[in-house]
Amino acid sequence: MTTTTAHGRRTPAADTASPLRAAVRRTGASCAVLFLVATASTGLSLALPLTLGRALDVLLTHPDGTGAARWVLWCTGIVVLLAVLDAVETVLSGTTSARATAWLRHRLTGHLLAVGPRAGERFGSGDLVARLVGNAAQAGTAPASLAALLAAVAGPVGAVAALGLLDPWLAAVFLAGAPLLALLLRTFAQDTSRCVADYQRAQGRIASGLAEAIGGSRTIAACGTADREVARVLRPLPGLTRAGHRMWHVQGRAAARAVALAPLLQLGVVAVAGVLLVRGRLTVGEMLAASRYAVLAAGAGVLVGQLSGLVRARASARRLGEVLAEPVTPYGHRRLPPGQGRLELRGVTARRGGRTLLDGVDLVVPGGSTLAVVGRSGAGKSLLAALAGRLADPDGGTVLLDGVPLPELDHDELRGAIGCAFERPALLGGTVADTIGLGVRAAPPDRIRAGAAAARADTFVRRLPDGYATPCRDAPLSGGERQRLGLARVLARDSRLLVLDDALSSLDTVTEHQVVDALLHHSPGGTRVIVAHRVSTAARADTVAWLDGGRVRALGTHPQLWREKAYREVFADAEG
Repeated sequence: MTTTTAHGRRTPAADTASPLRAAVRRTGASCAVLFLVATASTGLSLALPLTLGRALDVLLTHPDGTGAARWVLWCTGIVVLLAVLDAVETVLSGTTSARATAWLRHRLTGHLLAVGPRAGERFGSGDLVARLVGNAAQAGTAPASLAALLAAVAGPVGAVAALGLLDPWLAAVFLAGAPLLALLLRTFAQDTSRCVADYQRAQGRIASGLAEAIGGSRTIAACGTADREVARVLRPLPGLTRAGHRMWHVQGRAAARAVALAPLLQLGVVAVAGVLLVRGRLTVGEMLAASRYAVLAAGAGVLVGQLSGLVRARASARRLGEVLAEPVTPYGHRRLPPGQGRLELRGVTARRGGRTLLDGVDLVVPGGSTLAVVGRSGAGKSLLAALAGRLADPDGGTVLLDGVPLPELDHDELRGAIGCAFERPALLGGTVADTIGLGVRAAPPDRIRAGAAAARADTFVRRLPDGYATPCRDAPLSGGERQRLGLARVLARDSRLLVLDDALSSLDTVTEHQVVDALLHHSPGGTRVIVAHRVSTAARADTVAWLDGGRVRALGTHPQLWREKAYREVFADAEG
């Protein structure tokens, strides 16, 4: 089973369905090496008690130390190797986690951009950032944690086997209490998983509230409601605290039970070893080794901490999986035939939040013409613009460009044919020139300047410290200047269809008239769809689509519609 990416490439569905398994496969070589190193370290830890016991027996048998030096050297070598392997394991664990985290973030970022605006609408920008930053980092520790956990399990298992080799009764005594340890670990994993899920959901809600507050910081400052917003953002904090306390309570309770059970098992093994020593079935050195193996075997309780980390990583990976399960926007392989950008909506229905905003809309915009879309707030104007630019797909019906359904077009063909401008354009790119040329491969300077001139942005750009080479972050821009850069971006493209979603709202009347004139007479694009709030913009369009109640209430020229009182009231509401 495969899925289609934004650019038409096919990727394994497993990467979407299970980011944890995909990350483990991605770091498979590092995990294998880490497992081998950790297993070697465990093996040496198991060999050390027997070597120490043998050295003690030799010393007791030969008080002058004859033959003991060799065993002491073996013990020293094992201790040195354990230190080296521990250092190697630490480095490998850190690098494996870093690589897995980087891959998960790259995978998630690419998927989010392939899904498009729908991801932000469903999850919220703050929650997505929390998942991309915090949850990806936690999930990235899973491959290293899994490899270390599997190797760590070899410690208790090997210790029990060593007890059995010394004497079967020693292993039998320990195994009598082993089911309790296994039940403890199983219960701990289940309880921790629920607590971690609650904790991470609360973190996501706080992040979402914080992102909203940052976006509206000027409004909050102007209204003097900072205290109220702080309370709103931190409203999930008590739930976060409760989930955190439950998580630590579960881990502390499991650790306490392990600590209480482990000494009992160790005492049982040592007591039986003492009896066997008296009966001559064990030497003093073997009894020393048995006591040490009892400690290692009871080390199943130490696995609580490692298991906790793996459970948290799995919960984080589950949250990443929710995002990766969101289907990407599919594209076809068709090319556009020759044309001027004829746009057609056939029975288009679109819903948002359970509401039907567009209901069976039929609309044809002839190639080379200008359509103004007007209507009261909530009439679906921006949604219609998003459908025309294929920033969203309808729930029913079809949108066509020059006779080709938009979903059937090749990605590059579609994005090259349609240019979009928005009310609040994102100034992406290192410099002003980069943001104007965004989306145009190797955009020549003359095209960038021509787009800026058409959008009446060239004059103020040249006044910037470094002109078009000024970094966007260092350019003090007003709302209108930002909009003009967004308009310059679409006017610098050779697009068949230009979609302007309230992209003229921050311009003064004179500048708006000049930009609209450039759109109508100097734009390289064939067809223009403009979401209009001003009478002057609608008056200059070839046709006006009046949206009302999710449908096209009327379609005609501005002078024709102006006879309707309800139409005039649309602009009265928009212009105050």
